[in-house]
Amino acid sequence: MALEHAILVSLTERAGSGYELARRFDRSIGYFWPATHQQIYRVLRRMDEAGWVTHTEIAQEGRPDKKVYRVAAAGRAELTRWLAEPEDPAVLRDGLGVKLRGASLGSLDVVLKEIERHRAEHATRLEVYRGIQRRDFPKPSTLHGRDLHQYLVLRGGIRAEESFTAWCDEVIEALRKDNR
Repeated sequence: MALEHAILVSLTERAGSGYELARRFDRSIGYFWPATHQQIYRVLRRMDEAGWVTHTEIAQEGRPDKKVYRVAAAGRAELTRWLAEPEDPAVLRDGLGVKLRGASLGSLDVVLKEIERHRAEHATRLEVYRGIQRRDFPKPSTLHGRDLHQYLVLRGGIRAEESFTAWCDEVIEALRKDNR
């Protein structure tokens, strides 16, 4: 997948400026496909030149005009093409796992602290996801269409964070026993 496809999906859900898109990435889609604000603006410019999106300029007082982007017919065609294309399964590439595997070659306490740090970050992200679920999807059994699809992606994130946090707990417990 390319950032272009993530932007097309987001703009299909709701038109917006580059700034608004960047904020959406910060609050939702970026959890699954991260991008910096600069990357988003650069890709939007390319997509506009390619005819995948169009924009309307809105005058703002005391600031430069705001460009509000929408998906064009060519962008919808690209999104349709991409959705039909097979996606390779994600490959886990985890530096933390490599550090754990090599823990006996250095300080076990240092590796343990790193595992604890990762666990804390994943537990925080898990709580953010659960908060989004409570706020945006209080009755999952009533969802359909786009709302159901967004919910299912969120559930995938929740399950991944639950799993990673539980694995960290297992590793921490085992390393503490091994370190006695």
